[in-house]
Amino acid sequence: MAVQNRFRRAENLRMTGKLVVVALGMFAFGYALVPIYRAICEATGINILALGERNLPGKTRTDPVNTQVDASRTITVEFDTNVRGPWHFKPAVRSMEVHPGQLATVMYEFQNVQNRTMAAQAIPSYAPRQAANYFNKLECFCFNQYTLAPGEKREWPVAFVIDPKLPKDVKTITLSYTFFEVGSPMPPPPTAAAPRPQAGAS
Repeated sequence: MAVQNRFRRAENLRMTGKLVVVALGMFAFGYALVPIYRAICEATGINILALGERNLPGKTRTDPVNTQVDASRTITVEFDTNVRGPWHFKPAVRSMEVHPGQLATVMYEFQNVQNRTMAAQAIPSYAPRQAANYFNKLECFCFNQYTLAPGEKREWPVAFVIDPKLPKDVKTITLSYTFFEVGSPMPPPPTAAAPRPQAGAS
């Protein structure tokens, strides 16, 4: 019986030793897996992120290029404002130059100068008229009505993109807004001023 017990203990010790070796091997493999994976991916070029994170000699990181932007053309966008009622209403800038396909944003300032709360809305128009089909507003205060307390001042953005399909002969677009009190007779769409002559035009 004693011999049999010693034999069993020896077998258990050998099995325990094997399990310990297997466990250590699995731990070592898991620890080495990440650097091995990175080395394989960099060698094969499969992992684009691993390659992009390296500072390669002579290489600089660049932001993704918006291939929809037509950098060969520049459009001048002019901002015109009109009011029907006691408001202060103006754009932060009177004009800007953008490329077709480029996202641009302009801020507008509003103030209710009355001593009473007023609700108002804006109506847009474009010159030349055909530009309306190519002037895409992603965000605009003209989408909603707004209520301003007496003397309250607010700023709202207009984010827009000009469609690259805009006819080549259109080089200037005038975006005009009329701001009016809700409840009063709705004014007709404003007649935007004609685009300014281009420099050197005959």
